Amino acid sequence: MKNTQASYTKLLVALLLSFSIIFTQSAAFAAPSEAAVSKEDGVAQYKQFLKEKFDVSLSSKVTKGEFIEAVADILGYEPSGKAVNFTDVKPESELYASAAALYEKGILSGPAIQGDQLLTSSVAISIAVRAADLKELAYTYPEVKVNKVLTKLNVKSSSLGTKGAQEVAAAVDTGLLPAEFYANFKPKNAASDQLIHTLLGKVLITKGLYKKYIGYVNDNDIYAKLSSAYETSDIIDAPKLQKLVNTALEQKLITGYNIKDSRFNANFIDSLSLIYGHSDFNHAIQLIGLLRSEGLNAKVQFEPKTSAFIFLAEWGTPGPNVVQIANGNYINYAKEYDLEFEFANAADKAAFQDVILAYAKKNEDGQAGLIIESWWQPLYYSQTELKDYEIITNNFITDPDSPYTVNPFSLNENSAKVIAGFKAIDPNVIVTPTQFWVDKPFFRYLHDEAV
Repeated sequence: MKNTQASYTKLLVALLLSFSIIFTQSAAFAAPSEAAVSKEDGVAQYKQFLKEKFDVSLSSKVTKGEFIEAVADILGYEPSGKAVNFTDVKPESELYASAAALYEKGILSGPAIQGDQLLTSSVAISIAVRAADLKELAYTYPEVKVNKVLTKLNVKSSSLGTKGAQEVAAAVDTGLLPAEFYANFKPKNAASDQLIHTLLGKVLITKGLYKKYIGYVNDNDIYAKLSSAYETSDIIDAPKLQKLVNTALEQKLITGYNIKDSRFNANFIDSLSLIYGHSDFNHAIQLIGLLRSEGLNAKVQFEPKTSAFIFLAEWGTPGPNVVQIANGNYINYAKEYDLEFEFANAADKAAFQDVILAYAKKNEDGQAGLIIESWWQPLYYSQTELKDYEIITNNFITDPDSPYTVNPFSLNENSAKVIAGFKAIDPNVIVTPTQFWVDKPFFRYLHDEAV
């Protein structure tokens, strides 16, 4: 009996331990640490984006006309010039251009716009669905499917009309109307500013016009995404632009440049974002790990970049990606990248520099305690002012026929000379000088200082 009782006790303890381990593991997988959780943007972020990018800021009591103007503004829609006849909006009205543009895109049907009426939730959703290019999807919904979806909102399809009900149902299924709005959704009530800004943000996302990023610093799969982005990037070939800037390199007008593809632009909020450039992939991996270890989470976008500089003949045999120039030297092309970060707040953005200077800035040969391939002059910069940064100029070159851009940096006092030199090579070149804030080590590099 004693042996049986002892065996039973051991078995019971083992079972309890097993359950403990199972539940502990389940909890670990079901509830990762707060630092590892990345939240999607919400109302606050949409409001900030709309204000900074488009100067769109709508009050809680919004008219249908104001919403129409906001949609036209954020999508960049303008009328073609063809006559559009509305029964209640004349060509001289401030609303006319926006209404005509949306009418031509099939977002408004007319003939009456009713721009002075208070914007209701159902009308806001209908316009948003059409602006997001989802109306064809919406109109595939049969009545039974519409009714099933609308039960989530506790709304009858009869209160919305056939197309209105289809549009609301499609908004629910596609995420244009997030779940947090279900409980209080009243079709005929005035649209809240939370709903309005969320719909505008979701329209931008659906159209690919919002922020672009591969993930967050704290995402569990960020390294895999970063690896995929790097492996699928390559040397950028932009012959038209390269002909111009290679001539500038030969003339010693500039010492180097980089080419980027605007289709990868993060479109982050300038006041919260920084761009960090490098060439070594392992450095990028360790940089992400470094930021995680320092408690700095941020959105991350990988932006492919090709850098070009003069490779002197006396340096030996050049690499594979070179073009020889008249004096026997070479223009060397190197595969590089920019990592653009958008932080949650200004304090985190400011803290980025402290981390780099401590762990990714080389100050002496053989220096220990740095992440791999740290540079003497790391390059990171902001489009908005930061303490302890210096201002330089990007003599930004664009080609209307391609997505590629050239970014030759210079000291502010040299910008006019650089632009004049580009114009002398090609009078039709489009150069837009843009000042920005760069780290001091790179600023000293532009002054030919060692570190």
